[in-house]
Amino acid sequence: MSNLWRICQILWIGRLLTGESQSRRLVTQLWEAYRVQEGLSEIFDHFLGQPLILTNREVLRPDYVPESLPHRDEQIRRLGWILAPVLKGSRCSNVFIYGKPGIGKTAVVRYVLTHLVRKSHELHSAVEACHVNCRMAGTDYRVLSMLSESVGVHIPFTGLSTNEVFDRFKAGLASLHGVLVIVLDELDVLVKQHGDDLLYELTRVNETSDIGRLVFIGVSNDLNFKELLDPRVLSSLSEEELVFRPYAADELHDILWERAALSFSDGALEESALRLCAALAAAEHGDARRALDLLRVSAELAEREGAKGVTDAHVRQAQRKIEENRVNEALKTLPLHQRLVLYSIYHTSRLNMRDCLTGDIYEVYADLCGKTGVEPLTQRRISGLISELDVLGVVNAKLVSRGRHGRSKRVRLNMPLLAAQEHFNSDTRFSPLLSYVPRHLRKTP
Repeated sequence: MSNLWRICQILWIGRLLTGESQSRRLVTQLWEAYRVQEGLSEIFDHFLGQPLILTNREVLRPDYVPESLPHRDEQIRRLGWILAPVLKGSRCSNVFIYGKPGIGKTAVVRYVLTHLVRKSHELHSAVEACHVNCRMAGTDYRVLSMLSESVGVHIPFTGLSTNEVFDRFKAGLASLHGVLVIVLDELDVLVKQHGDDLLYELTRVNETSDIGRLVFIGVSNDLNFKELLDPRVLSSLSEEELVFRPYAADELHDILWERAALSFSDGALEESALRLCAALAAAEHGDARRALDLLRVSAELAEREGAKGVTDAHVRQAQRKIEENRVNEALKTLPLHQRLVLYSIYHTSRLNMRDCLTGDIYEVYADLCGKTGVEPLTQRRISGLISELDVLGVVNAKLVSRGRHGRSKRVRLNMPLLAAQEHFNSDTRFSPLLSYVPRHLRKTP
């Protein structure tokens, strides 16, 4: 009532100062503001008054590093053996880690390095670690500045040349008098955008410094990442490789069960819902991040409904919500040629082609480029763009052998055709082409 009384007071003052018509407009605005405030209060009171399904939401976040990592024992041990020599002040082999997103690469690296640095402190040996996400950093300058910060050298956001930042980083590394283990996560993104010059310089650091030692761990979502590298870089790496396979449904179930035990209140999660989350994520890419997101969003939807626990229906609802959000975000940020490639895949899928191969997609893409006035890229580059769409999860691309015709990629959309159509229909550049039929698929009379 206090808010309503305040509105009445303001209305009375408004009538004295502004007149009848402006007073009515003012009270309408105040009444709308009052309704919004009351609505928020009801939402907050409802949330605070009901028993919570999730008691610890952070456990279901992808960046949470648990005390144990189920079904990654082999990878943990192999990485541990590779890095162990740094505890005695020696350099070890550099490491490349490959695998699709969400299958534990970053979690394993963080887990091993946490224990490595902790052990080094117990032994009073100088071992430090620095983790840089190259997609987030974006440029060589930002990567180098983050590496410099890890050895106590502050770098301004802008104003220095990359060579100057690199010299300062090497000086900081020398003052460490120990070993620095650097992790460049999603390294393939940086190399595709800016080349491999930074990687080459980092692999040569140990040849120019007798005091500071550098160990390099590269994490990539692209299994063919090394094909992008200059032979000089490859010869300097002296690397070992770890390839992570996707999780199976029963392995994802174990991961979710451990996280659910830490995050859900007793009796708030049905076993069938847990298994459904694991099965849906395993059917897509064996992605633990996807499974955790499904479980978390399912719980949040159940809480908003005031349900006592998470059921299969909540999981199905969460799947639709996540798929819609992911598709919209991915499609909004695609560059022009990737959008044309995706549009080409959409049209070949729409016409019920059994084998949507790279060659078919390229023919449609080249035709669309002509209709939109865009210079087409080479077929090799288009194959690379399809791989990037596969990494994003927008399409599924599988390399297949065609005998004497060589190898090609079999591609399918990872979204409903209707969802893709709605998105393209909202784009003024592509909406006129929704009824387009590729030339090589048109029926001749």
